[in-house]
Order: sequence, then structure tokens, then C-alpha cells
Amino acid sequence: MNKISVLFVLMLMSKSMFSQEQNKDQFDYQKVLDYCIDKSLHTVSSFNDNDKFPRYIETDATHWESDKVENWISGFWPGILWYSFEASNNLALKQSAALYTQKQQVVMDKPIRSHDLGFMLYCSYGNGYRLTKNSAYKTLLLSAADSLATLYNPTVGTILSWPSKRKNNNWPHHTIIDNMMNLELLFWAAKNGGAKNLYNIAVKHAETTMKHHIRTDNTTYHVVFYNDKNGDFIKGKTHQGYTDDSLWARGQAWGIYGFTMCYRETGKVEFMETAIKLADAYIKNLPNDLIPYWDFNDPSIPNTPRDASAAAVVASALLELSSLNTDALISEKYKGIAIKMLQSLSSDMYLSKDKNNAFLLHSTGNKPKNREVDVSIIYADYYYIEALLLLKKISLKG
Repeated sequence: MNKISVLFVLMLMSKSMFSQEQNKDQFDYQKVLDYCIDKSLHTVSSFNDNDKFPRYIETDATHWESDKVENWISGFWPGILWYSFEASNNLALKQSAALYTQKQQVVMDKPIRSHDLGFMLYCSYGNGYRLTKNSAYKTLLLSAADSLATLYNPTVGTILSWPSKRKNNNWPHHTIIDNMMNLELLFWAAKNGGAKNLYNIAVKHAETTMKHHIRTDNTTYHVVFYNDKNGDFIKGKTHQGYTDDSLWARGQAWGIYGFTMCYRETGKVEFMETAIKLADAYIKNLPNDLIPYWDFNDPSIPNTPRDASAAAVVASALLELSSLNTDALISEKYKGIAIKMLQSLSSDMYLSKDKNNAFLLHSTGNKPKNREVDVSIIYADYYYIEALLLLKKISLKG
């Protein structure tokens, strides 16, 4: 064999080895989506808690503990079913999604003063309407948006959180970072026949949150208190984080996701810039496997619980952030990090597999109150399958 032939063979071998290495590092999102679909079908057949909804699974248990339809988590299970149907076109999943979505209608049958109507109804009815165009879903969503808007204080510029606490605990107007997620319902309604002012409420809420919830190091308060008479900032506190000034992982995740969504809906560059600042502050504090501790400032680290739910929320947000950003380098940066997060969540450490009926393990709900600590949680599964579907759509486009 002459030198040119040898060189040609070596080049082919090198190319083959490089290709194999690339394939080894690629993330098989379809395989994990299929896993989620199978898990959803299994829960459909095994969950029989009347009109309640799956919420969490204790560490050593296999089946879901449930909660009532009025709880803020009720939309995630029907939302998972809609996503599972979207990923599979399985009509049994579509039927179950419609059934659990219909069960939520009672939420709007009585006066509602919940800041979480977006979580509760947009995750379920919103996905249902997107996939079926059922006019009844649209009607209920528009009504839900109007109900959510009644909690808006124009003097403060935000939607009130936890109305009962204001009455029972003498709290002034207060807003949690989680409320950024509920703005999507208002944006949707303003585009689909609802009052145009719903758009303005959502924008002002995001602007006020951007001004007062974000600290100088680009981390977020969980709760901000305002003077409800003149709108002045009073103080920032926590409810689920380690301390008032600590970096509660899921709170930061809500902020990253919420401001990314607000940029998508408005095109306002300041929302994109805020999402990036929050994302970078979150990312730089992550451990090697990219799954956060429940609070980055817990002094017990590394001997403290992780929060896979925060990781799933951020993975979904970063994928959308990457698809919205026109700077190719920034786009690839966040897409790459999101894929690595999903790879970690899809590892033996975090997939539940045959341990229980959930998709994921190791989420933390409310550590300070010792509620749902190091368990499987329904909203972790919701944002996980959402991120997988989003990655599939981005990959097929590219």
C-alpha cells in the first residue's frame, strides 16, 4: 500500500472514530420520550383516586399520592397526558387527557381567587386547546384569564399571591416569583379573544418583578412585599428557600422560564436580557451533574437534597431561550447546556424506571417545612416531558 493509500485509510478511520464519538455523546430524546409515554400509560391504568390528581411519590413508595382539583398542581397530570399524546398519537392517552382536563372544570364553577390559574388550567386546557382546538377549552381559558386579572393591583403593578395570607396574616400586597409562570395564560387570552388589557397586565407584572425581585447578583427573592397603597417595595423574603437572601433553585428556575416566555410573547429585549442574567447566575452555581441542590446556599451541601424539578424547568427554558436568540453562539451555548441537563436527568441516578410510577426521582417541594423532600413530584415530570418534546422539535427543524 503506497503512502497516499495509507493516508486515505487513516483519514477514513479518523473520520469513523470521530463519528462514533459524536454518536456516543448524542442524546436519544426519542428513547426517553418513549419511556415517558409508557410510564403515562401505566399511571392511567393504575391511578384510581376518584377526582383527585397525582402529586408526589414518597422515596420508598411506588404509587402517586394525590391532591384535590383546587390545588395548584392539578393541571400538571392532564398536561403530561396531552404531551404524551402529542409525542405518541396514542388515542387512549388523548382520551385520558380529555377526561382529567374535564375534571378541572369545577375550578371555575365557583368564585376563584387563585394566582395559580395558569399552572392549574393553562398546562391542561391550554395544551388541550393547542392540540384539539376544542372551543369549550378556549371559553374556559378566557374566563380563567379574567379571574386571574382580578388579583392585579395597578398601583403596585403585580398580581397578588396567596390572597388568604393577606387576610389571615395581615400581609400587605405580596408577589412570588412563581407568578411569572401564570402570565402565559394572560398573554394567550389577549391574543385569542380576551381583553387586550390582559397583555398590559402581564407586561407590567413582569416589569415590576424585574425591578424588585432580582438582586444585584442576578438571583431572585421568592416573595416581595409591597405597600398596596402606593406600590413601594417593602422587603424581599423567602417561603421555600433556605434564607431570605439565599438562591432557592426552583424560584430561580421560575424566573428563567418566565422571562424567556415573556420575551417570546412581547419581543421586549429587556426580558431576554433578564432571562440570560438569571440563567447565567443559576448555571455558574450548579454541581458537576447540572442538577441543583434544592437551595444553592444550604450549608449542608453536598449532604442536602437535589431538586430535579428545577432542573427540568430550566432545561425547558434554556431550549426555548436558545431557539429565540438570534446570536448563534449564545443559542448553541444554552442548547448545549440544556441537553446536558436532560442527559443527566435521563441517567440511572434520576430516572425512576421500575422504582415507581413517576418519570423522575429526587425532587424537593418545600424543604423548610419538610414537605415532599427528595421525592418524585408531578411538575418535575411535566417540565421534563415538555423539554424533551421541545428538543425534538428543535432537532427536527435543524
